[in-house]
Amino acid sequence: MKKIKLTNNAGKITAILFLITILLTPCVIINAGERGVLMQFGRVQETILEEGIHFIIPIVNTVKKINVKVQKQEISAEASSKDLQDIFTDVALNWHIIPEETNVMFQNIGDEKDVVEKIINPAVEEVLKAVVARYTAEEIVTKRGEVKSGVDNTLTARLHDYHIAVDDISLVHVNFSDKFGEAVEAKQIAEQDAKRADFIALKAAKQAEAKVNLAKGEAEINRLLHENLTNEILERQAIEKWDGKLPLIMTKDTPKVLNINELLKSSN
Repeated sequence: MKKIKLTNNAGKITAILFLITILLTPCVIINAGERGVLMQFGRVQETILEEGIHFIIPIVNTVKKINVKVQKQEISAEASSKDLQDIFTDVALNWHIIPEETNVMFQNIGDEKDVVEKIINPAVEEVLKAVVARYTAEEIVTKRGEVKSGVDNTLTARLHDYHIAVDDISLVHVNFSDKFGEAVEAKQIAEQDAKRADFIALKAAKQAEAKVNLAKGEAEINRLLHENLTNEILERQAIEKWDGKLPLIMTKDTPKVLNINELLKSSN
């Protein structure tokens, strides 16, 4: 009986010591959307701690938690177009640190704040200036999708070298200087005036053409009438229109149909 009791006591003591060991052993918890950069005496290790609980050796190991979730950064930048117009752009960038490269990123750059200040902000401004310089101010408006695509592709390649992935980029606002806005408005007014003048000129030309065609038609009708109207036709038309009364004044131009004798003969 004593041996059984001693055995049970030994088991309990072992379990208690194990629990005490676990409780006293330092550990770190990596939350969802994080990665842990493991360091040994301050030197970054190749091992990246993923989500969960990890035991570390006190004094020897330290861990830096890095956020690898998608983050949003808004940047206002100024650039010059191909025709030297000032362009003011607000950029919204969604990005995240590549989880598998967290340790290298931390070793070369630092934490998330360093990433934004040292890498992302300067890269967006530089890329935006380079892309905008390829287009005129007018093209930046008419080809906005193409401009966005150029910024997106260039910035994605640029940030990938720094272990950062671009999820999406938006050109939220694209503004021009007041002077350029006035120039655009003046150009639009001039174009509208030119279109109005062209319309008036075209209308006048059509009207003139219609008058010419009308005159030609009347002349052709007169020509045909002149060619086809014989004396017999004229006499017949005169008979059809005569009301039976003789003119009071006889002239040489009086139609032959007014000869009374011939009228009497025709009536008999």
